[in-house]
Amino acid sequence: MTNLFDDIELQTPSDTDTSATDVVEDDVPRITSPEWNGYVMELFEEDEVYDGRPLCAGLRRVAELLLGEIVSSRPVQVFPPTGGDEIGRATVIWEVVFSNGSLFSDVADCWEGNTDDTFCVFNTATAATRAEGRALRKALRLRTVAAEEVTKKNTASIVRSISQTKNMDTTSGEYEDSDRMTDAQSNFVNGKCKQLNINVAKMFQEVFDVSVKRKITKRQASLAIEKLNDYQRGVVTKPDDIAGYSEDWRA
Repeated sequence: MTNLFDDIELQTPSDTDTSATDVVEDDVPRITSPEWNGYVMELFEEDEVYDGRPLCAGLRRVAELLLGEIVSSRPVQVFPPTGGDEIGRATVIWEVVFSNGSLFSDVADCWEGNTDDTFCVFNTATAATRAEGRALRKALRLRTVAAEEVTKKNTASIVRSISQTKNMDTTSGEYEDSDRMTDAQSNFVNGKCKQLNINVAKMFQEVFDVSVKRKITKRQASLAIEKLNDYQRGVVTKPDDIAGYSEDWRA
């Protein structure tokens, strides 16, 4: 098929400057300058910022504007939720490579304690977006977090409710790890065992040689929580003989 433009000669007006032009102006502060962060933040469009924080899509555009073409942007490791529960912790390591060969990577996770409920069901995708945003803002040397990294949840309260290893006795001011496990610990163990399909009674008996029919101390519950987190992250293998969640273990 004949190309309609084969016989057309494109001409450039003689008064047109065809030399390469810098995208960045000459008065741009150095990347090590205290003014750098403010300069970069001014480059984001209004729809690329949410609550004063840049969105990942805006970070991509501004990164290419200032640092050059992105030749590769991909997850290098993905750790989806385990235990057959789609709503769990997902962790992603993301890598960004620019045309000049510079490489930046970072890691991010997503779970119900650090993510708004709307996005919890998209935990792996949300973790990927967060990790990419972290890698890009690291490349840009920004002193702020990406909008996707923020949650409206009270994360400090959530951490306090599931991490009871430093509970203090209200009368003596000293940590009493021999006291009975707290309701928060019990609820966390129950929820995590349900998520991982672990029989709570069997886990305490087989792993910690403790019967749920007797007193479980704060210390023992804390160790169980650490072990459950290790099972979820794949740090240690979950024993087959503790499988089979049952909700009547506290009866």
